[in-house]
Amino acid sequence: MKHRGKSITWRLTLLFASASTAVLLALGLVIGKTVEQHFVEQDMDLMTGKLHLAGHLLEKVQTRADLDALPAQLDDALVGHHDLAIVVRSATDQTLFATPGAGFPPALLARNAVRDPPQPQVWHEAHQSGEQPRRGVSALLPTGIPGEPPVLVAVAVDITHHEHFMASFRRTLWLFVAVAAALAGLLGWAAVRRGLAPLQAIRQGAAGVTASRLDYRLAVDAVPDELAELAQTLNDMLARLEDSFARLKDFSSDLAHELRTPISNLMTETQVALTRARSPEEYREVLASNAEEYERLARMVGDMLFLAQADNGLVVPSREPVDLAHEVRELFDFFDALAEEKSLQLSLTGSGQVSGDKLMLRRALANLISNAIRHTPAGGRIRVRIEASGSGTTLAIENSGEPIAPEHMSRIFDRFYRADPSRHRSNEGAGLGLAITRSIVQAHGGEISVRSTADGVSFEIRLAR
Repeated sequence: MKHRGKSITWRLTLLFASASTAVLLALGLVIGKTVEQHFVEQDMDLMTGKLHLAGHLLEKVQTRADLDALPAQLDDALVGHHDLAIVVRSATDQTLFATPGAGFPPALLARNAVRDPPQPQVWHEAHQSGEQPRRGVSALLPTGIPGEPPVLVAVAVDITHHEHFMASFRRTLWLFVAVAAALAGLLGWAAVRRGLAPLQAIRQGAAGVTASRLDYRLAVDAVPDELAELAQTLNDMLARLEDSFARLKDFSSDLAHELRTPISNLMTETQVALTRARSPEEYREVLASNAEEYERLARMVGDMLFLAQADNGLVVPSREPVDLAHEVRELFDFFDALAEEKSLQLSLTGSGQVSGDKLMLRRALANLISNAIRHTPAGGRIRVRIEASGSGTTLAIENSGEPIAPEHMSRIFDRFYRADPSRHRSNEGAGLGLAITRSIVQAHGGEISVRSTADGVSFEIRLAR
C-alpha cells in the first residue's frame, strides 16, 4: 500500500497548537520575570529604607555612649517587621547589633565586597522547619564620631512567601498553557476543517465526473477567493476534456460513417454480381468499381495514418528551398480541367521562397486549391496571393462564393467536419483535406487561419523563411 503523507488538517492543527503554545509560554515567562522582578524591587525598597534609617541613626551617634545605645534604637525600629533582620558590625568586625536567630553569609559581611549601590544576594538559611530563603544587601555607613571608620550594616528580608507565590504561579501557568494549547489545537482543528470544507466539496464534485458527465462545473462563487483560481482552472480543464471527448465521439462516428459507405458499396456490388452468372465484361466492370472503392479506402487510411503521426510529432519534414509561386503554377495546370468545367478564373500574384518539404507543401496547397475549386460557384474566381517579408512568407488562397457561417469557423480544420453535411458526395473526399493541411503547416512551424467575408473565403498560411 502506498504511503500517504499527513493530512493538511493535521499539519495545520499541529502548527496552530504549536504556535499558540509558544506564544503562551513566551507570555508566561515574561509575566513570571516581571512578577519576580517586582518582588525584588519591593524587597529592595524595604531594605533600602531600613539602610537609610540605620544611616540616620548612625549619623546621630557622637560618642561611644551613643554607640552603645544604638542596638536599642534599632530594636525599636524593627518592631512589627518579623521578616526583617539587621546586623551592624564595626570596622574591627565587632558585632554591634544583630537580630536574634538571623544568619548572614560571609560574602555579604565582607567589607571589600560591598557595592554602591547595594546589590542584593539570595541565600537559604537552615532552620528546624526547613530552609528559609532570604534576600539581603549590605552597605558601609558612617557614624557621627569624628575619625571613626564606617560601620557595615546588612539588612535581609524573608522571601519565603515570594517563592511560594512564584512556585504556585508557575504551576498555574503550566496548567493554563497545557489547557490553552489543547483548546487551541481543538479550535484550530475545527477552523481548519471548516476552512477546507470547500476542498472536500471540490473533491466530491470531481469524483462524480465521468466520461458521460463532463458537463459538471464547480461553483466558483461558492468557494473562498484563495480557491477560486483552482476551481476556475478545474472548470477550464473540464471544458477542454468535454470538448475533446465530443470531438473524439464525433470523429469515431464520422469515421464509422465514412468507412461504412465504401464497405457497403463493395458488399452490395459483390452480392449483386453473385446473384447470377455474368459475362467476363460484367465481372470486369464490378471489379473496376470495387477497385475505386478500395482506392478510396486506401486514401482514407493513408490520411488517417498521416494525421496520427502528426498528432504524435512523428511528421518531420525535410528541408529544401521551395518556390511557392512555381508550385502554385504547377497546381493550376493540374486543376485546369476542373476549373474550365466551372469557368473559374485562376490567378497568382507575388512570389516567395521557403525552406520545407516540397511534396508535403504541394499536398497542402493542392488541398486548399481543390477545396476552393469545389466551393466556388461557376464563373467565380480563385486568387492566390504570395507576400514575402523579413520574418517569413504569407500565402493566401481566396475564392469567391458563399461565406462560411460563424458557428463553423472554429471547427473547419477538424477531421471529417463539413460545414454543409447535406452536400457530402463520394467524389468530394472524406473531409480530411483541411486537417491534413493544418498538420503539414504546423509541422513546418507555421500557422494557418481562415477568414470569411461576404465576398468569399480566404485561407492564409504563414511560414518562416
